[in-house]
Amino acid sequence: GASMEAIKKKMQMLKLDKENAIDRAEQAEADKKQAEDRCKQLEEEQQGLQKKLKGTEDEVEKYSESVKEAQEKLEQAEKKATDAEAEVASLNRRIQLVEEE
Repeated sequence: GASMEAIKKKMQMLKLDKENAIDRAEQAEADKKQAEDRCKQLEEEQQGLQKKLKGTEDEVEKYSESVKEAQEKLEQAEKKATDAEAEVASLNRRIQLVEEE
């Protein structure tokens, strides 16, 4: 009789362990689902940020192009100004020579 009692007790303990294990498994599954949801949300946010960043990079590139064009125009304008100034100086000298004659 005593051994039967011991077996029953052992069975009860095992059933209890099994119930606890099932609880832990369900809890772990719920935690996993929650983690997946937060992970998915973060991934979506990251993709959104990457799109924004790409847009910003494109804008910066366009801006750089504009700056480069503006710099080239400035260089051309400076060269024209220098040439014009040289021409004025040259004409002034010729005028002086004619006046001195």
